[in-house]
Amino acid sequence: MLMPMGDIPEFHANRLGGERLAVLHGDDRLTWGELARRVTRRANALLARGVAKDDIVAISLPNCNALYELAFACWKVGATPSLLSHRLPPQEFSAILDIVRPKVVFASNPDILTVSSALPSSFGLSEGEDLPVEAVVGTYWKAMTSGGSTGRPKVIIDHQPGAVDPFAPLLNVPQDKSVLNPGPLYHNAPFRFTVGALHRGNCVVSMTKFDAEEALKLIDRHSIAWAMMVPTMMSRIWRLPDDVRARYDLSSLQAVWHSAAPMPAWLKDAWIEWIGAEKVWEIYGGTERQGNTILDGAEWQTHRGSVGRAFNCSIRILDDSGRELTTGEIGEVFMRPDAGAGQTYHYLGATPRIAADGYESIGDFGWLDEDGYLFLADRRTDLIISGGANIYPAEVESVLMEHPDVDTAVVIGIPHEDMGVVPHAIIKRTVCGAVLEEEALSRFVEQRLTRSKTPRSYEFTNDDLRDDAGKVRRAELRARALNRLAAS
Repeated sequence: MLMPMGDIPEFHANRLGGERLAVLHGDDRLTWGELARRVTRRANALLARGVAKDDIVAISLPNCNALYELAFACWKVGATPSLLSHRLPPQEFSAILDIVRPKVVFASNPDILTVSSALPSSFGLSEGEDLPVEAVVGTYWKAMTSGGSTGRPKVIIDHQPGAVDPFAPLLNVPQDKSVLNPGPLYHNAPFRFTVGALHRGNCVVSMTKFDAEEALKLIDRHSIAWAMMVPTMMSRIWRLPDDVRARYDLSSLQAVWHSAAPMPAWLKDAWIEWIGAEKVWEIYGGTERQGNTILDGAEWQTHRGSVGRAFNCSIRILDDSGRELTTGEIGEVFMRPDAGAGQTYHYLGATPRIAADGYESIGDFGWLDEDGYLFLADRRTDLIISGGANIYPAEVESVLMEHPDVDTAVVIGIPHEDMGVVPHAIIKRTVCGAVLEEEALSRFVEQRLTRSKTPRSYEFTNDDLRDDAGKVRRAELRARALNRLAAS
């Protein structure tokens, strides 16, 4: 039962009732009937602006109901929404616009408004009309941005057209229930899966900013059945006092998925013990959709540290010469979608890293075990080679995060006269933790890692090291550290 994505709000308003809740952000609630009416008005206004099939429309807004309204209005007229962070500095925002070349831009950040002729988030609500709009199926349903580890912007155009079966399975996303979105919608996973949840008639309970206890309150209050988080969010929830976590009823939860960043083993164990192995799921893959791996908590317990087996793809591990490696050997992870090489996306502003037979890399190192489970070592660009030894920052960060007074840890390589490069740790302390000193943290790490992997230096900061989607700009942190070293 394939239908244009732009018709989804009206379809569910008719099926579930116009007063059934569709989206909420705090006290800002939107029923399916209201969503359908607002999409129609905004779609008419887009058409009046000359927006047509396959035009790109840039949307740079914080999490809000208007973001979904504008996205569905784009799909109604066959356009492709491109979600951009509302936190981007003007120069970077302008660089992305040069790549995307959108027909229309929507923004709320005053700094961004100064570098673009953006329209406000209220667009179409007053000037739009209620005339029915016949939905058009666009060629590409979304265009997401990514800087990856390089910091250079690129745009990933998804080759799925703007049509969907509202009853088609999507992982284990439920039907006609409530899902929680704690992440920023300008990142692919929060956007892709909340839209998928709406396609299936769910109510999306979305947070404007992540707060650990508030997430538990929302799960309890709205009987949330499904949620996707990043490990940083799960860590902050787990570190809440036991009595705080015990206040909230999580029995409605059928699944909590995590992605986007490495998951420390101790944290995964804690969540499995707390809510059950069958409810803890992991997905790995890129916005490009070359492939994914998935696994649940029970599988993880028998393959500790894995991110799962191939799902909708095949996987090869290759060395620098392109030779396929055997079980247990670390190399670069290459995937090829079952749909065929080059069928799922194309880049604007970048070139894919392609090996033989159409296998592509998104930049990670890892290995396969004898059962075909994938284990990740780290990003190709994040690898630290110190005195000839390979050091994977994710492994060191996982150990640092075990310390109860560490909120976030990022490990980078800095120059060293003898070893060439050595690991340097940047630490954000927990808000309620004890005053954590370098000497105590160093002793903690040295009891758990070999000498070559332990950081040679530490710095402490109050700044957030990862964004709400769990992403870290490692190159930017490295540049800052090097500048401080040069000035000292």
